[in-house]
Amino acid sequence: MQPPSLRSLFLTFFRIGISAFGGLAMTAHIRKHIVDKKAWLDGETFDYGLALCQVIPGAIVMQLAAYIGLKLRGIRGAVVCFVGFGLPAFLVMFVLSIIYKHAKNITAVEVALNGLRVVIVAIVANAAFVFGKKNFHHRNDIIIAAIATLLFFIRLYPALVLLIASLLGLLLSKNECNPTSETGKSNTFRFFLRLLLTVTCCAGILFILNKDYFTLAITMLRIDLFSFGGGLAAMPIMYHEFIDIFNWFDQKTFMDGMILGQVTPGSIIISATFFGYMKYGVWGSILATVCVFTPSFLILMGIVPFFDKLRTYPQFNKVINGILCSFVGLLVVITYRFAIDIQWNPINIIFTVVAFVLLIKRIDVLWMILGGIILSFIHF
Repeated sequence: MQPPSLRSLFLTFFRIGISAFGGLAMTAHIRKHIVDKKAWLDGETFDYGLALCQVIPGAIVMQLAAYIGLKLRGIRGAVVCFVGFGLPAFLVMFVLSIIYKHAKNITAVEVALNGLRVVIVAIVANAAFVFGKKNFHHRNDIIIAAIATLLFFIRLYPALVLLIASLLGLLLSKNECNPTSETGKSNTFRFFLRLLLTVTCCAGILFILNKDYFTLAITMLRIDLFSFGGGLAAMPIMYHEFIDIFNWFDQKTFMDGMILGQVTPGSIIISATFFGYMKYGVWGSILATVCVFTPSFLILMGIVPFFDKLRTYPQFNKVINGILCSFVGLLVVITYRFAIDIQWNPINIIFTVVAFVLLIKRIDVLWMILGGIILSFIHF
């Protein structure tokens, strides 16, 4: 099959990015488009990419977009998919940041998008169902997912949960597939080295030209570097950096930024756009956004060549199976945490159930989001 053009990749991921509400839940939506609908990638390669993106820091879905682009069109494809998926979230958050800075109030935004919270619950629950149905081949897989769910629920450090899930996969998994090794990834590693050198040089130049911008950039780089477990893991790190260390914002402003991050498409890490704008305006928002996604993208480019070689070992595949089972547990916990923040009533319950069933029937998620917005204006 002829690989898709860069234009097709950008437009596809830009469209997905527009509807990327629910964070990790969008992995199921991406799989439907890339594997089931367009058949650009086989399911096995997609799943291995998802497992890889789960064990590196940063926004899992953003890394997954880059991984898919890398597999389809190399380094250019990775950049195109990464930017295409993240651009809608940046544009929406940038506009909301401008509105907030002048109005100092997000009540209108909260009311307008409140119905989306209900839709997000259905989207995340559907993702848990889809990946559970696909990854649970044996009873032991369910056991691994159940243990991971419990560990995520008690808020054990995500990296430790993944380590435990990996060990359980090695001990309990019966998945012994032996995929074919991929070659020709030396260009990817060279790109990683060039990009690492570029980031280092840019940081040095920024230190000389503007130490305030340098501090913002290094802070955002550090936040992404230690955000193991996806976008939600960045929240306490952001709080520690912005409030405890630098005292850049008060608690209300910080919480408002987090709320805007939840009701906009993409990862909640996109809140960096808001904080960058609040601190240093337009250039601050751009700098913060670029820096908060750079380390994880760098790590992905550096690790993929070695990861592809490891895929030839059956024992490594068992580890990956454990990680994929833990991903289902993570989705279950996120569904619960999103659900307890909603004031449930008969209308919300009915809408959530209907949305969940329609998503299982493969109705496009864009219709669910449109329905959530309409529900907001009618009901809230």
